[in-house]
Amino acid sequence: MQFDDDADLDTSEVQDVRGSRIPGGAATVGGGVVGLIVLVVGLFLGIRPDQLGLSSGDSGTTATASSPAQVEQSCRTGQDANTRDDCRTVAVVNSLQDFWTQEFQRQGERYSKARTTLFTDRVNTACGSATSAVGPFYCPADQKVYLDLGFFEELRTKFGSSGGPFSQAYVVAHEYGHHVQNLAGTLGRTQDGRTGADSNSVRVELQADCYAGVWAHHATSTPDKRTGRPLITSLTQTDIRDGLDAAAAVGDDRIQEKFQGRVTPESWTHGSSAQRQEWFTTGYRSGDMKACDTFR
Repeated sequence: MQFDDDADLDTSEVQDVRGSRIPGGAATVGGGVVGLIVLVVGLFLGIRPDQLGLSSGDSGTTATASSPAQVEQSCRTGQDANTRDDCRTVAVVNSLQDFWTQEFQRQGERYSKARTTLFTDRVNTACGSATSAVGPFYCPADQKVYLDLGFFEELRTKFGSSGGPFSQAYVVAHEYGHHVQNLAGTLGRTQDGRTGADSNSVRVELQADCYAGVWAHHATSTPDKRTGRPLITSLTQTDIRDGLDAAAAVGDDRIQEKFQGRVTPESWTHGSSAQRQEWFTTGYRSGDMKACDTFR
């Protein structure tokens, strides 16, 4: 995965509060290692902190940075994105926002941008207070994606993903898939409280995987709003395999087998490894949002 070295990055789309002091204290996250895994299973790639009973903290209050924002200082060009994880995240967010803006315009609709917040350890959101143990998530109440970059190392070492730049891009793209669902009114289908292989919760997650694939299909042809040239210049089959491997690593069946020794489909919230790969591939091959109807 390569970015245009000469492209200017728009750091205004990413809020960097890493190293901040968080008012209101930490979220309540019990249960040791197993408890943390359960939280990651429940929250990674989509479910909000309040849905798992995390303490609300100072709901709606964001941290005030105690040190200068790193991305604003360090992430200036595509060349920076080719060498730094945080700058890569900025570039991926820029590409996603450009694509979805243009896609919504093509359909005669307006896309409302979602910022990404980079944090360390814990963060307060309009959906409640959360720690980095919950993994990346999207909060519809403030329309932001929250991400502790340390999760990418966890994805490789704890969940067995092969890693690679596009595995990280897949995670961010999935969260923006939830933002698209929020704008379209489909994200709320998770509120029925049901779990299981055929539940709305799983269908929402698989659709977000598909939307991530749709973006990937267009990533190297989406013109950057600043230069008119694609920000992403190269996306290889190796990159796509890394994304598929990340999708499989966070499948409900693989996580359950790894951490509890058995698979219980009735408790699934995100879908199996095979399902997640299948729907990302559907989006990637078609490049069409209409192919992502997981509710049929």
